[in-house]
Amino acid sequence: MANIKSAKKRIKVISKRTLRNKMIKSSTKTAVKKALLAIEAGNKEAACEVVKAAISAIDRAYTKGIFHKNAAARKKASIMKLYNKMA
Repeated sequence: MANIKSAKKRIKVISKRTLRNKMIKSSTKTAVKKALLAIEAGNKEAACEVVKAAISAIDRAYTKGIFHKNAAARKKASIMKLYNKMA
């Protein structure tokens, strides 16, 4: 346990940020999972909306620093590859 005041504050701040990061990462994973399920179902119109939402979620996570730039690009590319293969 920290004794110094600044160290105690850092513990609080880190725990808040960790919680925020987990929340954003979880919602992004859910959006990606929904997109993959919609692509597997084969409905092009429904998949289009869900894929847009998933890509938007990945971009938001990247701008907040949750994902690295290349990791976000890789995730978006894999979703779009499956979506385009569906056509």
